[in-house]
Amino acid sequence: MAEPPVIEARGIVKSFRIPSVRRETVREHVRGFFRPPPVETLRVLRHVSLEVHRGETVGIMGRNGSGKSTLLKILCGIHEADSGSVVVRAPVTSLLELGVGWNPELNAVDNVMILATVMGMTLREARASTEEILAFAGLEKFANMELKYFSSGMTARLAYSVAFKAVRDVLVVDEIFAVGDAGFKARCEERYQSLSAAGHTVVLVSHDPGTVSTFCDRALLLEGGRVIMNDTGENVAKTYVSVCSHAPEDGAIGSS
Repeated sequence: MAEPPVIEARGIVKSFRIPSVRRETVREHVRGFFRPPPVETLRVLRHVSLEVHRGETVGIMGRNGSGKSTLLKILCGIHEADSGSVVVRAPVTSLLELGVGWNPELNAVDNVMILATVMGMTLREARASTEEILAFAGLEKFANMELKYFSSGMTARLAYSVAFKAVRDVLVVDEIFAVGDAGFKARCEERYQSLSAAGHTVVLVSHDPGTVSTFCDRALLLEGGRVIMNDTGENVAKTYVSVCSHAPEDGAIGSS
């Protein structure tokens, strides 16, 4: 009997309710205090289904606003779907919002300890891995610097370095090779290859056709909250380039 998917999503629907009126004057704000603003429903995902099997790397592509990040957050349990079902059959390490879990008043070492334990490592494992994590991020010299003095790029490299070390079975990540210089990206690619060889499962969002074509066994292309293509990483990457070259940013592609 075939092994069931590690991640199985069926018919995912997700909407957000957002205010549909802007208040720009003091009078409008005062009036609005007594009258709740009208809201509109923004449909983000429309009956999206997805299977990810053990050891696969599955990419998710799509233009801004197509629903990619919302889908990842539902798979990780950060958002709840309005309807549909999600079954996850393995521990997931997610790296979606880089600022979550950091304490800017603490130094890099302390923050590594915090984030590593949040991602499932024991204190002993986190302590034993701190030097390796800092070296991977290229931040050994800044180990004792408070995080509030770090640039956004430095904190991003640190977060990715922790996630690569902490991952157990499934890694879910947004723009996996989008931060850092050429040296850091090369280390990320090498670490990803080792994770893949060890049988880990990866789900990643990327706008980079090269990343999806090179690293993804399969990929989905989203547009308007729908899956319009489910194919090899190479084929989806090619289609994504073609679509972005010809379609206006607010236009629809694929069937509605």
